[in-house]
Amino acid sequence: MIAHLQGKLVEKSPTEVIIDCGGVGYQVNISLHTYSLIPNSDFIKLFTHLQIKEDSHILFGFVEKSEREIFRMLLSVSGIGANIARTMLSSLEPKQIINAIASGDVVVIQSIKGIGNKTAQRVILDLKEKVVKLFDLDEVSIVLNNTNRDEALSALEVLGFIRKTAEKVVEKIVKEEPEASVETIIKKALKNL
Repeated sequence: MIAHLQGKLVEKSPTEVIIDCGGVGYQVNISLHTYSLIPNSDFIKLFTHLQIKEDSHILFGFVEKSEREIFRMLLSVSGIGANIARTMLSSLEPKQIINAIASGDVVVIQSIKGIGNKTAQRVILDLKEKVVKLFDLDEVSIVLNNTNRDEALSALEVLGFIRKTAEKVVEKIVKEEPEASVETIIKKALKNL
């Protein structure tokens, strides 16, 4: 098993990188989340997951160990392959996936391309306990925060704000004030949008 690669960054695109390690160039598939975290330097280190199939060996790389752990957890779910797991990590931040699983938010998981209702429910059913235990989360606060956050985002969308922009602002507010009410989140968001 290849645990990590450390070497010179030869090529970089949103879906893959090539790392030169001692004269050998490794092609590594990455998520958009990892792409956004890769530093602008010649030398990088990625934690890897090697997928071995009958006809290929494919390396997946991650800047953060926690993202690799989420990737591996997603692979353990029936119906989720490496490409769908990578799409999930490209569509949502790892933190958002963890919160969606822990709070049982089928809609968020289902919003990812290639994931239907049954698969989203299976992801939550299979991984909820593992995620809560592994990331030491308090289930009650996640559900509360997620509901308040979602209601605030919906209200801001109705008011005409772009969801992606509003999400960033709301996430920051919720991080600073985990117990904030929907009204508080909206008021603070309006000041920052």
